[in-house]
Amino acid sequence: MGQEKNLWNVPNILSGYRILALPVLFYTLFSNNSHLFIILLSANLVSDILDGFIARRFNMQTEFGARLDSVADIGTYICAFTGMFYFHFGFIQEHVFEFSLMMAMYIIPQLISLIKFRRSASLHLYSNKITGYIQGIFIFTFFNFGNYPPYFYFMIVFSSLAYLEELVCVLYLDELRSNAKTLVHVLKSPNNAS
Repeated sequence: MGQEKNLWNVPNILSGYRILALPVLFYTLFSNNSHLFIILLSANLVSDILDGFIARRFNMQTEFGARLDSVADIGTYICAFTGMFYFHFGFIQEHVFEFSLMMAMYIIPQLISLIKFRRSASLHLYSNKITGYIQGIFIFTFFNFGNYPPYFYFMIVFSSLAYLEELVCVLYLDELRSNAKTLVHVLKSPNNAS
């Protein structure tokens, strides 16, 4: 019962907002309203930073919140990538190898987690949280100011390494859990218990 009361907290409401904003984002995308798309996408990225900060700062982290945040993150990044594809297809073509590498590094641990645990990996490793900020900054600056190549390559490399850490954790764990922190924490935890 106490867990149910915790579901209606500010971080979960912000994650819920991001999920509810997804259809509107897609509408602005396919109605070719790039200005409104950028505004709403930026709002999603900022609310992503806020929900994580508030959850950690005020000890409002829950398993439900972690899953809700993951769904909102995936939806926001799908919208961002679709927007990049739709409005900046030449950039995608020019960097198809880099995007393919990063996407493969993201998808592999997710697929293994679905096979092994029957749900997506929402470990919320520190490296994944940092990756979210790095990718969010890239997306925000890309849509608002254009590409800055050094930051783009930094984002690709850091993201790929973070996804590699997640892959190793998913392979090692006997039971999936959120807020696993780091690979070191996972390796040190007895019997992989949370």
